[in-house]
Amino acid sequence: MTPSASFSPCLIIPCYNHGPMMAGVLESLRPFGLPCIVVDDGSDMQTAEELQRLVCVTPWMSLTRLTVNQGKGGAVMAALRLAAEKGFTHALQVDADGQHQLSDVPAMLAEARTYPDCLISGQPVYDDSVPKSRLYGRYITHFWVWVETLSFSVKDSMCGFRVYPLKPCLQLMAKQTLGLRMDFDTEIMVRLYWQGTHSRFLPTRVTYPENGLSHFDAVKDNLQISWMHTRLFFGMLPRIPYLLRQRKSNPEHWSSTQERKGLWGIRLMLSVYRTLGYNAFRLLLYPVITYFWITGRKQRNASAGWLERVRVTAAHRNISLPYPLSTFRHFMRFGESMLSKLASWQGDKTLTDAVLVNPEICESYIASGRGTLILASHLGDMESCRAIGALNHRITVNALVFTEHAERFNQVMKEINPQAVVNLIQVSRMGPETAILLQEKLDAGEWVAIVGDRTSAGRHQRGEHSRVIYSEFLGKTAAFPQGPFILAAALRAPVMLMFGIMQRQRLHIYCESFADPLVLPRANRLPALQAAVDHYAARLAHYSLLAPHDWFNFYDFWQHPADVAPERKPD
Repeated sequence: MTPSASFSPCLIIPCYNHGPMMAGVLESLRPFGLPCIVVDDGSDMQTAEELQRLVCVTPWMSLTRLTVNQGKGGAVMAALRLAAEKGFTHALQVDADGQHQLSDVPAMLAEARTYPDCLISGQPVYDDSVPKSRLYGRYITHFWVWVETLSFSVKDSMCGFRVYPLKPCLQLMAKQTLGLRMDFDTEIMVRLYWQGTHSRFLPTRVTYPENGLSHFDAVKDNLQISWMHTRLFFGMLPRIPYLLRQRKSNPEHWSSTQERKGLWGIRLMLSVYRTLGYNAFRLLLYPVITYFWITGRKQRNASAGWLERVRVTAAHRNISLPYPLSTFRHFMRFGESMLSKLASWQGDKTLTDAVLVNPEICESYIASGRGTLILASHLGDMESCRAIGALNHRITVNALVFTEHAERFNQVMKEINPQAVVNLIQVSRMGPETAILLQEKLDAGEWVAIVGDRTSAGRHQRGEHSRVIYSEFLGKTAAFPQGPFILAAALRAPVMLMFGIMQRQRLHIYCESFADPLVLPRANRLPALQAAVDHYAARLAHYSLLAPHDWFNFYDFWQHPADVAPERKPD
């Protein structure tokens, strides 16, 4: 292969005493037709002899031996320098222990070709073979890397399956001393980010072989990693202005903003709650929420805008607010709602822990045995309402969600309580197939919850022909989705409003009859739809003023989709 100036990759493999595995790794890499640089990091004689044998029968492999063991980082840096000397532009690193899914090599190279200035890294998808100590250690590193970069763009900094762009790597190595051992992978990714080289991630399966050889020293390597994070943290401080400038400032539709949490985070919160209890969980919230409050500029600005709108509306209506308003307290309330969700689905909270403000309405729906449509919102803790209802009355509660995380959330719910009867139905748009599915649920006497305060995630649902309808909300015109209201009319089921808000340290559940059924006559369909949305917006505003910190839409609610001038009539 003759290297070209644009994109010329090679393979690099650091090897320390993994001789028995190298033949299999090389055989898996052979179909890709790439030159491979193997660095023997001072291995024992048996491995050295095996590598010498392999280089004699593998014409596309070159071998360099370090006489003294340097550590993984030292071996990788030696390989990167050799690759640059040979004229390559990129180096795909593969570990010698057989953990990596080498069938993903073409995808990694394709991503590197598309984004040649980025570091391309695998984002591990582990099977049951992963040691729990290694897994939990990664969670801690994830947190510190987010702090050190002031960004959530680094999904995983410890996976050794990655494509390095050689030019920025050599520039960094020339001016900065990097860790030589297990601290290398994380440090080079963070420092490249500081230097302006961002990382992109592709999911890849990682398996720990049953008889695999690990060089990870739980004491020594963890101390080195801790010292690395200390250096990086203090190195981050003078870079804060630059790092903050790197953050995107363009306004986004709520659906294009990724959730700022992962499955592991929910599990970690659950573990703390189960092991140490409520008070420990709440103490843990303070540093976590403080971090999110400091780094989440977009969400913090949205909170400030929301609270100011509440103040103005309350003053205009001569209403006393229930407590002083603060963006930090707003964030904290959101964190506390996480605990409420976990406790409710685990069964630690029952109806005796909540205040059912008008029980006769909710009980009448339960007693009827009919399928019911719950029109909810992102005000308050709807999850706890669903949990309490499901666990106390054995009602099957289906939630229609515009999110890509439904499967993940369902998985956690099953771990929390296998008896929890909850179903999340993921959709990206409202269509006939959605109506058919929900009609089946309602005909079986099940309940369906759908939020009416967020517009759809589908790109075709936004822009010039957005399926939204505009209504006054807290004194300003806001966009509401048509879908939930049209769907409710099509299903011809009883429709109930439900809000679960925190008042005087207790969850208060409010139920209101909305329509039975919701009718949108063909002759005056648009005015009827407008009236339904106006009614919903008015009740949402009413309960928002009762618990302003329970508003969990952390984006500019009054930003019209695609910045299109609002029209009163729906399409």
